[in-house]
Amino acid sequence: MQKINLAAAFQTIDTPWSPRIAGAVNGSHIKLVRLDGAFIWHAHEHEDEMFLVVRGRMQMRFRDHEVWLEPGEFIIVPRGIEHMPVAPEPCEVMLIEPATTLNTGNVVNERTVAAPAALGG
Repeated sequence: MQKINLAAAFQTIDTPWSPRIAGAVNGSHIKLVRLDGAFIWHAHEHEDEMFLVVRGRMQMRFRDHEVWLEPGEFIIVPRGIEHMPVAPEPCEVMLIEPATTLNTGNVVNERTVAAPAALGG
């Protein structure tokens, strides 16, 4: 049982779109990720995802609308819903999702992180 300082943890993450595992709770991972620019359109067939903005701001695009998120705000993307996270400027986000969740969901490409490293790893 160790505490995590989010500001210090995010300082250890250099690469955008490369999630780090900060902890695990009941089969779900708590991941920290820096966002910068646009990600890819994708969906997760079996998993819901929660995006909590810690610092900066981001937009969650859906095919029929978009939602802006400010620090302290979160959104849950239900399984099966196609979405694309976008951060016009660098943004720090905490993700809560099942441990089996692939960051690119139903798409496998150069941005896929099949086995996210633990913080500090």
